[in-house]
Amino acid sequence: MKMDAEAIRAASPPRLDVAALRRDFPILAERVNGKPLVYLDNAATTQKPASVIDALDAYYRHRNSNVHRGVHTLSQRATDDYETARARIARFIGGVATEEVIYTSGTTGGLNLVAQSYARTVLRQGDDVVVSALEHHSNIVPWQLVCAQTGASLKVVPVNDAGEIEMDAYERLLGPRTKIVAFTHVSNALGTITPIDRVIRLAHEAGAIVVVDGAQAIAHVGVDVRALDCDFYAFSGHKIFGPTGTGVLYGKAAILDAMPPYQGGGDMIRSVTFEKTEYNDLPYKFEAGTPNIAGAIGFGAAIDYVERVGVGAIAAYEDELLAYATRRMEAIPGLRIIGTAAHKAAIVSFTLDGVHAHDVGTILDNEGIAVRAGHHCAMPVMERFGISGTARASFALYNTFDEIDALVAGIERVQRMFG
Repeated sequence: MKMDAEAIRAASPPRLDVAALRRDFPILAERVNGKPLVYLDNAATTQKPASVIDALDAYYRHRNSNVHRGVHTLSQRATDDYETARARIARFIGGVATEEVIYTSGTTGGLNLVAQSYARTVLRQGDDVVVSALEHHSNIVPWQLVCAQTGASLKVVPVNDAGEIEMDAYERLLGPRTKIVAFTHVSNALGTITPIDRVIRLAHEAGAIVVVDGAQAIAHVGVDVRALDCDFYAFSGHKIFGPTGTGVLYGKAAILDAMPPYQGGGDMIRSVTFEKTEYNDLPYKFEAGTPNIAGAIGFGAAIDYVERVGVGAIAAYEDELLAYATRRMEAIPGLRIIGTAAHKAAIVSFTLDGVHAHDVGTILDNEGIAVRAGHHCAMPVMERFGISGTARASFALYNTFDEIDALVAGIERVQRMFG
């Protein structure tokens, strides 16, 4: 096994200076239970480079003020940084107009905004919302809620044994009653990269609009919303090395402009009287209240960091990590990889014979190895594969082949303990 592992690694030399990148992330120097941290839970949240941490610190030390509402210098500085970050994000996802970039609290917030502001106003009894069986709960429950409110029906596209969308079934579900298609770009539970461009094209041919959950895609594959031609695309800052509590909903301007506000309050208005309120222009119409200003600025710093490294280089390196991890883990007796799609992001979900996923996660944690264990907020996916949950290792640009070796050794240690 050791010789085989070394041969795999020799055939896949890193395309990034990973040692240098790791120095950018202070937390990677931490020790957990007396062992060096091996952080393999990037699908849950990514770690933050010093440049992002510094951006947050600089805001609070030198610019702390509310945005858009002050004529004083601190407010103007904060507003400039906040809106500059929006422009960076707009450029990163395909050079869209800044008014099409709505700040949210995360992917979940963006999906709920679409469900309640767009879908609740257009759906009628007899209409269909189509989702896939791969979805995170955040791309299921908002549609269940709005279907209950409007009388529309939720239709589900099945997946095959590899965890891939059954596209023939998808095409059969589309029809004149289909008003909304809501799909993940990358499955958080299995790593499957869906054929989202084809999903969008077929939905548009049927007259439906498309909402894409891009939480797992944004840091791992190049995202160009204009090339995809999706109507909405939601993603989170914390999945791409930015702060938690930040996110973006991209929406086509014409659709956003026709939608009513989701929440009322300050900054989303132009004028208010007791008789009538006039709403603000895009994107502010959907940004009620004091936003997460520091978080947005940190989000912009995270985008800068990823662009400096290069999305293409990141994706290529993570593909190498995924291939290496898959080869090594497939060789472990009693280990079953759940999700073997031909096109995957850097996620490996697995079960181990005779060992509960939570026990796998706990024992690995004793070795300093952080993985996720459970249903990953994707209970229908687990039900499809007849399991209650998996252990999940998910990789990012700072992970190494040595860390995968540590994971494999840890899994083998788990097996010995339960043998």
